[in-house]
Amino acid sequence: MTKLEAAIDELVTANRILAREGVVDSFGHPSIRHPDRPDRFLLSRARAPDLIEAEDIMEFTFNGDPVEGGDKKPYLERFIHAAIYDARPEVNAVIHNHSPSVLPFSVTKKSRLRPLHHVCACMGHEVPTWDSQTEFGDTSLLVATLEMGRDLAKFLGPKPAALMRGHGCVVVGKDIREAVYIACYLELAAKLQMQAMDLGEVTYLTPGEVDLIIRRTGPYSFNRAWENWCRRAGRVMLERPDEVVRLMS
Repeated sequence: MTKLEAAIDELVTANRILAREGVVDSFGHPSIRHPDRPDRFLLSRARAPDLIEAEDIMEFTFNGDPVEGGDKKPYLERFIHAAIYDARPEVNAVIHNHSPSVLPFSVTKKSRLRPLHHVCACMGHEVPTWDSQTEFGDTSLLVATLEMGRDLAKFLGPKPAALMRGHGCVVVGKDIREAVYIACYLELAAKLQMQAMDLGEVTYLTPGEVDLIIRRTGPYSFNRAWENWCRRAGRVMLERPDEVVRLMS
């Protein structure tokens, strides 16, 4: 299997996992930076994530243009991915989704989304909310232009995740397994926080605890979760992830 074939296989698996774990439904999309062309990225054609096959994967430039699209219809919001890869050279995977438990935190000022469970520390100290209204006024809330994508990428900065007001969220990682891990546990974090807030005052992880947990969380944790999620999604886990997953090494 070539490096590109391995990357495509991982991307198909990521789509299936995100669907089976309830992070995406008919909408939402993960992508991977091209393993041989770091100035391009791989993203499926516009299709429900649980249906994605290898032949659905397309190649894009950082302008969001398909390299060889043919008759495949691309996702409108490919500009999210294009702008983030352009702005963040260390990022090799991007996920945009409408995770149901996360969405309420994008439209309320009562409480920021913060980790209270140790496996959710991967989301960072807290997850801020990007509001398209600030720079673009009334829109469909979809990131339909490169200008909007760049504004979102600038807002995201060095963080692993950001919410999108009334829309969803964006998650990034050094590879696709890390990004999927963060996306799945961001959904769990939101669900747990809402449950805890109903009970009373919440004790969140301290910044120091979050930093320590992030430093201790790496490929072992990501691969352990990935293996489990692969089984649940009916996918075969690729071996030797140090060679085929960390694409830009």
